[in-house]
Amino acid sequence: MTCPSNVNPYEVERLLHHMPAVAAKAENDFARGFAASVTRQARRKGWWPSQKQLPVMRSLVCDLFANGSDNEGDFDLIES
Repeated sequence: MTCPSNVNPYEVERLLHHMPAVAAKAENDFARGFAASVTRQARRKGWWPSQKQLPVMRSLVCDLFANGSDNEGDFDLIES
């Protein structure tokens, strides 16, 4: 499958980078299973997310960062 013209391949790469964290930190079975499944599928040569998968991936990664769970404990911000 080839990259659709309206989808940025760098965005897909970024989303795939975060899928293992989504799978590890998901609060429900659907999100955990979906992220694990997409991570496995992405290993296949020529794989590309479907039109239904891409918005779900975006939403899960957005939720990951909105909840602050991805960077939890990594560093403290210094405010002046």
